[in-house]
Amino acid sequence: MQLDMTKGNPLKNILIFTFPLLIGNLFQQLYNMADTLIVGRFVGENALAAVGSTGTIMFLILGFSIGISTGFTVLTAQCFGAHDMARVRQTVANALILSALVIIITTFLSTAFMHPILHLMNTPENIYDDAYSYIRIISLGLAASVLYNLSSAILRAVGNSVIPLASLVFSACLNVVLDLLFIAKFNMGVAGAARATVISQGISAILCFIYIFIKLNKIWPRFENLHIDLHDAKKQLAVGIPMALQFAITASGTMIMQSAINLFGSKAVAAITASSKLQSIITQGMISAGQTIATYCAQNYGVGDSKRIKEGINSSFRALIVYSIVAAILGLVFLKPALRMFFSDNGTEFDSLLPLGETYMRACVIFYIPLSMIFIYRNAMEGCGYGFLPMIGGVVELVSRAITAAAAIYFHNFLLACLCDSAAWLFTGVYVLIAWNHVFKDVEKKFA
Repeated sequence: MQLDMTKGNPLKNILIFTFPLLIGNLFQQLYNMADTLIVGRFVGENALAAVGSTGTIMFLILGFSIGISTGFTVLTAQCFGAHDMARVRQTVANALILSALVIIITTFLSTAFMHPILHLMNTPENIYDDAYSYIRIISLGLAASVLYNLSSAILRAVGNSVIPLASLVFSACLNVVLDLLFIAKFNMGVAGAARATVISQGISAILCFIYIFIKLNKIWPRFENLHIDLHDAKKQLAVGIPMALQFAITASGTMIMQSAINLFGSKAVAAITASSKLQSIITQGMISAGQTIATYCAQNYGVGDSKRIKEGINSSFRALIVYSIVAAILGLVFLKPALRMFFSDNGTEFDSLLPLGETYMRACVIFYIPLSMIFIYRNAMEGCGYGFLPMIGGVVELVSRAITAAAAIYFHNFLLACLCDSAAWLFTGVYVLIAWNHVFKDVEKKFA
């Protein structure tokens, strides 16, 4: 069930490929949604704040590992677009070996330095122990997340977005069951939520690799591929490392933002945690489109069709402008019902949380169009094999968030803390548009 995006109507191909990714990404959000919702309901507000306070650290650790692993498969997509199956198998072997090294190094570093990171982020004392317990288990289970995302990236590289969806649906349902079992029945608290996430992602990885081995054996590495091909590895690292650094730099900016929010207490952390879960759901269309664009551009770059790349990018951008407006409306309309899902509506407690969540959501939704630009143009550059300029986009995000967070801390202003994301999206959106125009001119010269 592979989709060759070098042929047919570009927008139609993009939409066909995006839809299963969107469903899959929504189920991916159920992992975090189930954790936070069940923790908030069965353990309490402080436990929810503890899980939420580690979100940016998870983004740093998992984002770095997943970014570098996903970057390894860009070359796989290019070779598939060029119909070179021998090189596809070798790039898959390279990706598996390099990802194993990433897992070992990242797991060691994340577990060794977790205490200093939590202190550096001003984690409130009343949620510190739960926050450490949760993020430590996530770090120890890093292999499950990296291998799942690697297997999904391999499948997407060869035009298959359906199987990652199927494994995610199963694993998301399993995650909810395990959350209820570990938290509600066995009273494991936030540690139970972390264990449920790791186990579910591990099963997703196993299911995807089994499918690749049985159904897509033509891309599965042979015995002669079980080594590092230095020529291909150099290209994979040239894309993977900047992608990983981009995630790490962006995550550093969100950690600075989280540090500013933490100063306003556990209620502010809990309210923004719940609001950000709703935002994560309604913006999945942008993320899914970005993942599609990466594969679309990589396959068409593999056959040297710059005109088709441009047509697909322009069509996607017009579609995402409409999506951004709809998503903004949904975010404002469904915020209050979403917050009721996480907190018991017992009058004064809920009334104190709602204004905090509304401030954050209103600050974000008006900048959804620049956010869409980031996902389109950044992934387009990465799909064409350009890693440095997207990484600089991460630097723009970091600087924008850091300046806004510093102002929020200096003036002790909650609205400024909520505007950290908005500032990052606005300035980075403008940057990636300029950078993409530069990259596309270079691509046209190559294929002229």
